[in-house]
Amino acid sequence: MALLLGVDTGGTYTDAVLIRDDKTVVASAKALTTRQDLAVGISEAIRVVLDQSAAAPQEVSMATLSTTLATNALVEGQGGRVALIYIGFKHNDLDRHGLSEALKGDPALVLDGGHSHAGAEAAPLDVAALERFLQDEAEGVTGFAVAGLFGTRNPAHELQAAQIIAERTGAPVTCSHQLSAKLNGPKRALTAVLNARLIGMIDRLIGRAQDALVDLGISAPMMVVRGDGALMSAKQARERPIETILSGPAASIVGARWLTGVDNALVADIGGTTTDVAVLRGGQPTIDPAGARVGGFRTMVEAVAMRTTGLGGDSQVHVKSEGLTGGLELGPRRVLPVSLIAVDAADVVHAALDRQLNAPVPGEYDGRFVRAQKGAEATGLTDREQRLFQRLGDQVHPVGGVLRNRVEQGALNRLLDRGLVQMAGVTPSDASHVLGRLNCWDRAAAEKALTLFARRRIGSGDVLAADPQDLANMIIDQLTKQTALTLLETAIEEDTEDFGLPAAQLARHVLMRRGLAGHRGLLALDAALNIDVVGLGASAPAYYPAVGEHLHCRMILPQHAGVANAIGAVVGRIAMRRSGTVSSPAEGQYRVFLESGPEDFNSSDTALEMLEQVLSDQARHAAAEAGAEDIHVHVDRDIRTAQIESRQVFVEAVLTVEASGRPRVALG
Repeated sequence: MALLLGVDTGGTYTDAVLIRDDKTVVASAKALTTRQDLAVGISEAIRVVLDQSAAAPQEVSMATLSTTLATNALVEGQGGRVALIYIGFKHNDLDRHGLSEALKGDPALVLDGGHSHAGAEAAPLDVAALERFLQDEAEGVTGFAVAGLFGTRNPAHELQAAQIIAERTGAPVTCSHQLSAKLNGPKRALTAVLNARLIGMIDRLIGRAQDALVDLGISAPMMVVRGDGALMSAKQARERPIETILSGPAASIVGARWLTGVDNALVADIGGTTTDVAVLRGGQPTIDPAGARVGGFRTMVEAVAMRTTGLGGDSQVHVKSEGLTGGLELGPRRVLPVSLIAVDAADVVHAALDRQLNAPVPGEYDGRFVRAQKGAEATGLTDREQRLFQRLGDQVHPVGGVLRNRVEQGALNRLLDRGLVQMAGVTPSDASHVLGRLNCWDRAAAEKALTLFARRRIGSGDVLAADPQDLANMIIDQLTKQTALTLLETAIEEDTEDFGLPAAQLARHVLMRRGLAGHRGLLALDAALNIDVVGLGASAPAYYPAVGEHLHCRMILPQHAGVANAIGAVVGRIAMRRSGTVSSPAEGQYRVFLESGPEDFNSSDTALEMLEQVLSDQARHAAAEAGAEDIHVHVDRDIRTAQIESRQVFVEAVLTVEASGRPRVALG
């Protein structure tokens, strides 16, 4: 009998479950995610499930980790300092394809070199310029991204640049061709940049998770959930952390299916930072053919087709000041709930809140606090950022007390983007404490913070809300509305009918709003979500019944919904995919593009067989390296031909090989 341990590390909570033989949940637990040292929260959650089950650590035969940290980092614009080496492209490509936005001011070098569509060298690699760049810009860079023109047709320049960078700096290097075999160099470069930005964060997470297992006496190997719901080894995840984006949400889809047995449904998972919505069809999650989209970026990572929005229990609450009626907006940035930070620093938080409540005029930063992340590596900062970071020390501060001028607000925002500091403010979690729906943290602090927030003025000059209870209800109502919009947009996009307008516009259309409200006048309008919704997340029972009522649909809230991510992590399969291309540059010539460079053949069948064998070997090896047994290989051939003078002519073929199997330790 196998005892399987699943752990999910989210922005707010770390969950753990123990499952016996893929069939029965024997224990589950939650602990606060301890960002300053992730091992603390992981250890606490695991220790509780071991105690609940009375199981010995040695009985655990597999440990699996899913996480939303990579997703949250991209949604919130956080991560390490990176540098992009962009080979053979044009300077204006950085702006045209969103790379400048992804770099967020980090350095980039546009370098001569690259290859042609056929894999021939277009220009020699400018090694001297690369050497100069590394000498001037490498300090403080935690990861390099290298992307070459047609790097998937010939990766020689990417590999050469990566070798030089590794020798000169010792920093990890991500080559774009290693993340995707598809064309579209700028999109591959973007994916490589995001991978490089996440490397340090995910490496620390996996390292500390493994440390926690060892400290608890668990010797089982650790797996990590990919964004498509499949498993990979911890070593593979450290090398390709971008593949863990949507890891937590993907695990939740697998968990939702395991918990409910439903074949067709929308699955909505609310966490502290994000709400993730995906579609189950025929019991399987839909894979996004265009690549995962997270935080406004479209990557080339295969992942569950997921709509991820910055909306969660810990989303920052904003006042909409335009217009006379005002209103609220939630997210996309996550902040610590005031009720939570008050648990850690009660004296500082309550003293500041009382002082602000007694002030005759509301202050811009009332009810907001900041603290430095413990153990954060403050490298690559400007002088102003460094001074502000040092001023924070290891204490909690009211934001208004730590900023000495308005210019420092920009410095504080950049420290937030780098993940070096944490902000606390009013959130839906605080509103739930005020309304008595939650009782985990400091309700008095939440009530004071909402009292301050309610004093803010809207466009008419009136205060936002009459009292903290009124404001709390407004916040929860806004969470319901934004969640419903996300579900509607997903349903409209995934519907078989094309409605002729963008999903975001249709979901907000006046006729949709009137239909949901059951308008009756000269027109009778009705609208509803015509599919069940599975609600997941610790706060789903508190928030989602109202969403189901708003959308007139059945809301399924399964037992163990709060730890569905951790459950999905345990019951997944190992699956490794490798793709490659065969082209025909001339009649009777068939070119296979390999890591070692292009190879030509006289027969399309020979070229396809050779590529299939190479990809099968690579996929099998990767699956075995991840710990799979009883490996099955599936090959998909997409052969494109053209009709020329009444005969079919080979144009190009794309082969995708998947090797999959269950982790061998799960059956021990």
